[in-house]
Amino acid sequence: MAGKVALVTGGSSGIGRASALAFARRGARVVVAADRDVAGGEETVRLIADAGGEASFVQADVSQAAAVEALIAAAVATYGRLDYAHNNAGVGQGGTALTAELGEATWDRVLGINLKGVWLCMKYEILQMLRQGGGAIVNTASATGLVAQEGMPAYVASKHGVVGLTRAAALEYGKLGIRVNAVCPGYVRTPMSARRLAQSEAEISARHALGRIGTPEEVAEAVVWLCSDAAAFVTGLAMTVDGGLTL
Repeated sequence: MAGKVALVTGGSSGIGRASALAFARRGARVVVAADRDVAGGEETVRLIADAGGEASFVQADVSQAAAVEALIAAAVATYGRLDYAHNNAGVGQGGTALTAELGEATWDRVLGINLKGVWLCMKYEILQMLRQGGGAIVNTASATGLVAQEGMPAYVASKHGVVGLTRAAALEYGKLGIRVNAVCPGYVRTPMSARRLAQSEAEISARHALGRIGTPEEVAEAVVWLCSDAAAFVTGLAMTVDGGLTL
C-alpha cells in the first residue's frame, strides 16, 4: 500500500485505531478522524509516527454533511488523493430497551451516527474516488447487522442498514472501479464493549464458536485485506469477523 492514502473514521481507539495502524504498517499514509475523542485520535497519529509511518488527524462529526465534506477535502488537500476508506465511527445504543420502549432521541442518535454517518462518508469518498478512477471502502457493521439482538432495536437497525447500504453501493459503483465491503465483528475488546464484558465476559465468550472475545487487530486485518489488491474480486461482502457468534 505504499504511496496510497487511507481514511479511518472513529480512529481514536479500538477497531479504528487498530485499522489505522494496520494501514500504516503496509505503507499507506493515514488520515485519522474522530469527533469527541480528539486526544485519542491524536494519540493514534503519534503511534503511527513513532512506528515510522505518516498520518494526520481531523476532527469531524460524521453525522453532519458539511463536516464530512470538509474531512474528505482535508484528506485530499494533505495527501493528494484517497484510495481506501474505513468508515468505522459508531456508537452503542446506551442500554437495552425493547422496540416499543425505545426513546426517539436514542433512535435518532444511533441512526444518525451509525447509518447516516456511514452514508455521508461514502457519499463524499465515492465522489473523490470517481474523480481519481477508483478506490476501496470498508464499512464497520456488526454481527447484529446480520442477526437480531433483543433489546437493541436501534443498534440492530443501524447495522442492518450499513450492510444494505454497502451492498447497494457495491452494485452501483463496481463497474466504475470502486469496491465496497463491510466487516461484521462479534464482541471485540474495545472501550465500547468494556462495560458489558466486565459484567458477563464468560457468558458472552461462550456464545462464540471460538469461545473467546475478539481483538481490534483481528478485525483490522480483515479491513486491510478487503481494501488490498488481494481482494480485487471481492465486493458487496458482509464479512463476519465474529469468532462464530452468528453460527
